[in-house]
Amino acid sequence: MDYETVSAEAFGASLRGIGLNILVRDVTAQVAFLEDIFHLKAHRVSQDFAILTYFGEVMQLHADHTYSANPLLGLLPEAGARGAGAEFRFYQTDPDEAVVRAEARGAYILQEPTDKPHGLREAYIVCENGYAWVPSRPLDLE
Repeated sequence: MDYETVSAEAFGASLRGIGLNILVRDVTAQVAFLEDIFHLKAHRVSQDFAILTYFGEVMQLHADHTYSANPLLGLLPEAGARGAGAEFRFYQTDPDEAVVRAEARGAYILQEPTDKPHGLREAYIVCENGYAWVPSRPLDLE
């Protein structure tokens, strides 16, 4: 599928499995964050929407204002963190390298890269929307 030219109707009809759609205050700023730190590939980026791909997986970003008729919008805080308790994990991103890129952007590092007992080395990076992004790699790749 060509994400740059696919219609909204065809894109929506193509989605399968589990979907990840994240509401953000500024789509283009969030895209820059995800491209820079996690090397996601962005498609159809506008102030309203973006399609992002990561190792064959697809996710979407929507600006808050695009949800004006959606009941979820009323649950979003005007300021502060969103999505408390949600983790967005990228299992094929080196946490040490991601933290260096995140620090260069001034992102908040909630947890430095750490070897965990569940077999992963991971870090927690918080974006300006307050979401926790977790780069992870199996310890046997270190």
